[in-house]
Amino acid sequence: MATHRSSRSGVGVSFRVLGSAVSLAVFLCLTVSHLFTAHSHSTTDTHGFSNVGYGLGSGRRSVLAMKSDPLKSRLDQIRKQADDHRSLAHAYASYARKLKLENSKLVRVFADLSRNYTDLINKPSYRALSESDSLSIDEATLRLFEKEVKERIKVTRQVIAEAKESFDNQLKIQKLKDTIFAVNEQLTKAKKQGAFSSLIAAKSIPKSLHCLAMRLMEERIAHPEKYNDEGKPPLPELEDPKLYHYAIFSDNVIAASVVVNSAVKNAKEPWKHVFHVVTDKMNLGAMQVMFKLKDYNGAHIEVKAVEDYKFLNSSYVPVLKQLESANLQKFYFENKLENATKDTTNMKFRNPKYLSILNHLRFYLPEMYPKLHRILFLDDDIVVQKDLTGLWKIDMDGKVNGAVETCFGSFHRYAQYMNFSHPLIKEKFNPKACAWAYGMNFFDLDAWRREKCTEEYHYWQNLNENRTLWKLGTLPPGLITFYSTTKPLDKSWHVLGLGYNPSISMDEIQSAAVVHFNGNMKPWLDIAMTQFKPLWTKHVDYELEFVQACNFGL
Repeated sequence: MATHRSSRSGVGVSFRVLGSAVSLAVFLCLTVSHLFTAHSHSTTDTHGFSNVGYGLGSGRRSVLAMKSDPLKSRLDQIRKQADDHRSLAHAYASYARKLKLENSKLVRVFADLSRNYTDLINKPSYRALSESDSLSIDEATLRLFEKEVKERIKVTRQVIAEAKESFDNQLKIQKLKDTIFAVNEQLTKAKKQGAFSSLIAAKSIPKSLHCLAMRLMEERIAHPEKYNDEGKPPLPELEDPKLYHYAIFSDNVIAASVVVNSAVKNAKEPWKHVFHVVTDKMNLGAMQVMFKLKDYNGAHIEVKAVEDYKFLNSSYVPVLKQLESANLQKFYFENKLENATKDTTNMKFRNPKYLSILNHLRFYLPEMYPKLHRILFLDDDIVVQKDLTGLWKIDMDGKVNGAVETCFGSFHRYAQYMNFSHPLIKEKFNPKACAWAYGMNFFDLDAWRREKCTEEYHYWQNLNENRTLWKLGTLPPGLITFYSTTKPLDKSWHVLGLGYNPSISMDEIQSAAVVHFNGNMKPWLDIAMTQFKPLWTKHVDYELEFVQACNFGL
């Protein structure tokens, strides 16, 4: 019996020990499981400022979390990012001031951003987070702080991205290059359009000028007996070599009359002056009427058409022969705007007047006036201001052409008028030779005949049929024809540029014997320069009824 009791007592003790061990094991398992769960939550929350809760239902930390508090590290990271972006905004503001952008919005924007970060960090509720220990950090306040910092960071980065162009020198340089290229393209286009418009304005016939030619022609048709010289013997003065002879080739009635009016007005003995006016068949009647409407103080005026000179035909004159070329006709008369404007520099040479026989008559003076020894050639856009008989007293030294030279420095040299890449041009001429001007040229016709200048002109004009030696016009072949036979005249005889150069001094103009309106701004056009136009208009016959009827000059 005693043995039985002892056995039951040992079994009871063993069960109690086993129960206590099981209970302790269960408690330890639960505790470890809980700790692993809390650690997992804290790890997730630490990365990227996650808003996931900690599963404890409370904003306070337990004693076990004190050694490694995720909220404290999270707060430090938020503050560091705020400080970094505040410093970045402050740096951009300082650099903007250094670039002298004080008046721009960028300086104010970056300064405001930097100040906003400072204000945010110094906000009492957020400053308290930094001053708190790990146990007293309020998670809700931390989340709000994090949200506001993120919003400011987003704004800061957006502003920096938009402002990068102002601080990135390479980007600014590239943008500037792009802008310059675009502006140059626009400028080139505007120049072409301007040059084309200027050419149209310069070469078109004003309504008043067309009206005058039509009214004069109407008068010629209505009263043929008053203006017809056919059958009458030519005046002996027209071939008298002892008189002062002028050659004027023009299809502009009012311009030709101004040249004659100004020359006669300034001539000391006008009855000794003879003016040979040559025009085309279409304007012949108007010219005849114009020069018979008034007396020219005894001066003699001959009006003829180019068609009256029978030797001027395509079998003799290279220009007339070239006009029959299909390629040349296409070059001049093809009606395409792009052809007219694609080469702005040489666009003016596409004007058909440069192949007009009226424009090339200057190369046939000895044959047109075989009994004369000397003659003065005048363009129709000049005004005579002094007596010109002094030109006949100049010793020409055996030269053919007396002209005013136009070169200065590297300008107006032969190289600018001819193609010196062509072997013939390169061989025969000096590219630095000084050019001279057409407009007022005194020709010794005897020397011309002796030097055979017309034949020389024909030789070179035939070679230039394809425009490989020079661009079209009369000055390049003139420079070639009279290359070694030109005598320079004093510059006061002939002042040029009144049709394009507004800076010519009035002293220079007043001392000139002849002023020349070369250029696009002719004095009979609306685009004429107002400071020079009175020099021309004072010689217009405004008292004539035909001029008044056409409102010329208004």
